[in-house]
Amino acid sequence: MHMADALLSPAVGGVMWATTAATIAFCARKTQRDLDDRKVPLMGVLGAFIFAAQMINFTIPATGSSGHLGGGMILAILLGPYAALLVIASVLTVQALFFADGGLLALGCNIFNLGVFPCFIAYPLIYKPVAGDGSSPKRLAFGATLAAIVSLQLGALGVVLETVASGISALPLGDFLAAMLPIHFAIGLVEGLVTTAVISFVWKARPEILAYSAVSRPLGNLSIAKVLVGLGLAAIVTGGALSWFASSFPDGLEWSMAKTSGQEELEAPHQGIHHLLAGIQEKTAFLPDYAFQSNEPQASAPEASAPSWPAVDAGTTTSGLVGGGLTLFLAVAVGFLLRRRTQFR
Repeated sequence: MHMADALLSPAVGGVMWATTAATIAFCARKTQRDLDDRKVPLMGVLGAFIFAAQMINFTIPATGSSGHLGGGMILAILLGPYAALLVIASVLTVQALFFADGGLLALGCNIFNLGVFPCFIAYPLIYKPVAGDGSSPKRLAFGATLAAIVSLQLGALGVVLETVASGISALPLGDFLAAMLPIHFAIGLVEGLVTTAVISFVWKARPEILAYSAVSRPLGNLSIAKVLVGLGLAAIVTGGALSWFASSFPDGLEWSMAKTSGQEELEAPHQGIHHLLAGIQEKTAFLPDYAFQSNEPQASAPEASAPSWPAVDAGTTTSGLVGGGLTLFLAVAVGFLLRRRTQFR
């Protein structure tokens, strides 16, 4: 659901940038309340895991589409909503800057759609009431799945409204909604199952993490080494090898655009802020589309062969490991700076 700049006008992109920046600043202040030396590395490892997990597109049967994990619900459940937004913002910033996944103008929208909706609507209004005190695995699973579906529906609605409000692409509201909502319901269902699996692992290893994050309590002297090692290994294996098994079908947004306009990708204006930001992204993205840059001419259509599956590729592996590492570094750096500010107050 990563939006490209071609979908947005400068006005809408700018408003969403400002809104998201204010939300991040608010979350940074709130995060300081329960930030300690245990939570900072947890933020980093979870960020690396979400980055790696987002590289795996899974096929939605009988649609010709695919989806990927958003990760906002996992982060909100394990970190609390405020720290979760900072981590998902780190993931999406690394993706946009270094891998050209999502536009720079659209970064504010992407953080809002994939972060604010799950962290501040689906988590407190759906997951927490359903999951209760976290003592029932069945309630945890149902709450996580329902909240993931709702957050994806809200995110899809946000994409549609932001695109239509921009008015620079031929994507009618009714048709676009009719494509986006059903496909993201299916994606949300899979995300709910993955979210359940991750929080179940943490619940079995350290149920206190879920309990403490629900009430914004510091982790204190709680030993979380097993959780950090488990999530860290999962991030390495997922980004380094499982990413080869990503579906080659277009994701839910691209599929919906093709259903609505006949094109999976739209061309951004060749002037103004779109051109400026595209030039910046071209310079910063050293692994665009999670692959090594190639100067070789592409094969003509008759000669082009179908992509292999699994797509074993050194560029994909490098992207998964480097991207996970960059996300871990950024999330830990944010946490460390906030921690230092708290200590010096």
